[in-house]
Parts: sequence; structure tokens; C-alpha cells
Amino acid sequence: MKVAYVFSSAGQTIDYILGDMILPQLEADCHGVDVVGMFFFHDNTFALRDGDPLGSRLVDVAEEKDIHLMLCDRCASKRGLAEQVGTDESGRAQYEPRDTFDGVAVGCFPDLYEALSGSGLDHVITL
Repeated sequence: MKVAYVFSSAGQTIDYILGDMILPQLEADCHGVDVVGMFFFHDNTFALRDGDPLGSRLVDVAEEKDIHLMLCDRCASKRGLAEQVGTDESGRAQYEPRDTFDGVAVGCFPDLYEALSGSGLDHVITL
């Protein structure tokens, strides 16, 4: 089974659920499913700020397991982790990551859908 996680809850979601539960299982190869993507909202975007210890572990696992990591573009922009670089043909703002780990993408739902298309995704889990 292939899943993607959407981290939208505030509070201890990242440190506790991702850092203490999901990530250790991914590192130990015992999570039980293939994770194909993770999408981060609100302050959860800070986990992928360059230099963050949790983010460093996550990026290593993502590279090894081919997990797509994406920050909500507007959430990241408001936190200094992305900057607007223009608009697309439909007028939708386009962003580039800033001060994040290499390989981290920023975008909106259409970008996430495109990035995960063809991955064989079975379930999206919102935390």
C-alpha cells in the first residue's frame, strides 16, 4: 500500500507524530506501507528549514525511499521559507524554496497532485 501524509495540525504533530512515531519506523524499515509523499502546512513547514535536526533525518529517509517532500507555498512564504518568483499562465503565483533542505519543493494542491500522479498512491492521511 502507498500513502501520503498531509501535516496540517498545529502543535506537536511534527515532533511527536512524525519525529517520534513515523520517522523512526521509516528509518528502521518497519512502517508497514510505502510513503510516497509528505505535504506540510502552517508552522509544520519549519521542520524542513535548513539545519533542522528532524528535517535532516527526514530528508535522508526521503532520498533513500523516494518520498516527495513539499511545503505549502503560501505557508512557507509567510515563514520566510519560499519566495514568489512569478505567476503561471493561469495567474497562479509560483514560488521557489528558500532556506530549506535541498530537494524540498513548494507548491499548492495542483502541484502536489502532479508530483504524486503515477506513484500508485492508495491513501492520503491528514495529521
